[in-house]
Amino acid sequence: MLDIAALSRSYDGVLVVDDVSFQVVPGRLTGFVGANGAGKTTTMRMILGVLAPTSGEVRWDGQPITATRRRRFGYMPEERGLYPRMKIRDQLVFLARLHGISREDATTRAMELLEHFDLADRAGDLLDSLSLGNQQRVQIAAALVHRPDALVLDEPFSGLDPVAVDAMAALLAAEAGDKPLLFSSHQLDLVERLCDDLVILSQGKVVAAGAVDELRGRGPDRYRIRLDGADAAWIRDLRGIEVRDVDGSTALVDLAGVTASELLSTVVAREPVAEFTPVRQPLSAIFREVIR
Repeated sequence: MLDIAALSRSYDGVLVVDDVSFQVVPGRLTGFVGANGAGKTTTMRMILGVLAPTSGEVRWDGQPITATRRRRFGYMPEERGLYPRMKIRDQLVFLARLHGISREDATTRAMELLEHFDLADRAGDLLDSLSLGNQQRVQIAAALVHRPDALVLDEPFSGLDPVAVDAMAALLAAEAGDKPLLFSSHQLDLVERLCDDLVILSQGKVVAAGAVDELRGRGPDRYRIRLDGADAAWIRDLRGIEVRDVDGSTALVDLAGVTASELLSTVVAREPVAEFTPVRQPLSAIFREVIR
């Protein structure tokens, strides 16, 4: 397990990462989100050892992480760093060889990843001959080519079309296996769909962290009520609820003093009910709430 323990980082006396702690559990995709300038990239660079923390430490299985262990990580930086005038397959093989993998195994692994991204027929092409989306796929392949023990990916889905996103997500889910996998993204709908766990950073601090389902359930008890053809405007007059929205026969309400069964009994006593369903907040609503 990857354990980030009280990491802080200052630049010229300005604290940009402030006592950040969270865990990246093997076999679970952990999303790392926050507004621009929240400290995500700085935190990731400290995890990888690219930056030294002002205080705190990174642990692997409960012990301070070593340079040897970090060399077994796969990293995709926000600023892409492959060689534009080098052939794609040669580049992946070269990077795998730096990790001590034999040329034969490196070539097999490189082609396996390129085939997954439908790039096998471009293996002999120069990187800069590819579209930006395909270059992004090669960058992910570079992070995976040495079969890393953990993955840290900074905006891996940036600039990808929906088909490429699905291919990337499937590969990451398969590669995660029993490995810690942390990735940052501004695409909250994508994070909500893919992630098991979530860490939200704001102004250098962790403001929310935990399983996605638990975070989505942290708001008020919200229900959608759909009447069987009748107008729902009268629901606004009921006590013990806060009405979020009314649209024709449908109302969205938060419980504020009554139970769900009490509310349902009150509504049914007046009008037939076609739907009475709990509604969980989307991550976008939770994100806006916790970074205020």
